[in-house]
Amino acid sequence: MDSENIYDVVVAGSGPGGMTAALYASRANMTTLILERGAPGGQLINTAEIENYTGYKSIPGPDLASKMYEGALNFGADYQYGDIQDLIDHGSYKEIKASGKSYFARAVIIATGAEHKKLGVPGEESFNGRGVSYCAVCDGAFFKGKDIVVVGGGDSAVEEGNYLTQFADQVSIIHRRDELRAQKVLQDRAFNNDKIDFIWDSVVEEIMGDDSVSKVRLRNVKTGEVSELDTNGTFIYIGLVPNSQAFAGLGICDDQGWVITNEKMESKVPGIFAIGDVRQTVLRQVATAVGDGAVAGNEAFNYVEEFKDSLTKEKISQSIKESE
Repeated sequence: MDSENIYDVVVAGSGPGGMTAALYASRANMTTLILERGAPGGQLINTAEIENYTGYKSIPGPDLASKMYEGALNFGADYQYGDIQDLIDHGSYKEIKASGKSYFARAVIIATGAEHKKLGVPGEESFNGRGVSYCAVCDGAFFKGKDIVVVGGGDSAVEEGNYLTQFADQVSIIHRRDELRAQKVLQDRAFNNDKIDFIWDSVVEEIMGDDSVSKVRLRNVKTGEVSELDTNGTFIYIGLVPNSQAFAGLGICDDQGWVITNEKMESKVPGIFAIGDVRQTVLRQVATAVGDGAVAGNEAFNYVEEFKDSLTKEKISQSIKESE
């Protein structure tokens, strides 16, 4: 067992919440590790512009991610690649298994976020990367002068639909209801954009094509009418699913996989906290994730301080050896 893998706090994930939690924890002079399976920033790196984060009139998502990353490491937090497979509660310490390694911590802050929900229709998987996308910032430029569809009616669908009009000739937003769920300011932009039209009360039943997407099959949910629409690309924004599979065995999630916490970001397992998009909450925004991270970083410090005599590195190291 490598004693260097024992930390006061391990933060699982590096979205806005995770990076803020790491900042607060490391600033409190706790040894802190951020484990992340991708680039720092979470959903930020796939977002064109952030317009509702205090301090910025508008800032590209990747730029804000970069600034947050610099801040997260400013007080000595470590950052390592790690795809987390399991989180084990040993009582006085926690064990995180990631990418073939084990890391040990007095406290763990789960900040693994959520990912885009899939339609689950024929063609979605086979055309992924060949006309099917979940990221307008990543793939929008490939559709310059093309006709594309966006599936969904919430903030992400409408915001990314607007963004895609700088490349595409025409963007058709397909929504299963007869009105949007997005914020009014986003709706107004879309309704006033000549490149955007709407297909209401409809769902995508199949994504079709040869080498790449060429059309989608639609069904009107009210009339049952089936039709086909020519398109060069399908961008899907129908909601999120939590990245919480690695924590299912702890019994800290609801029946949909969202981690349940109290106002201190504490799960029902002492020493395990959850923040941001992965937790059960009414709003998933950059600002709320940052707030969650600040609370969790502070509460992790309080937890470690309260039990510091029983959670010394030497005692944890001895417990690990005895369990091996």
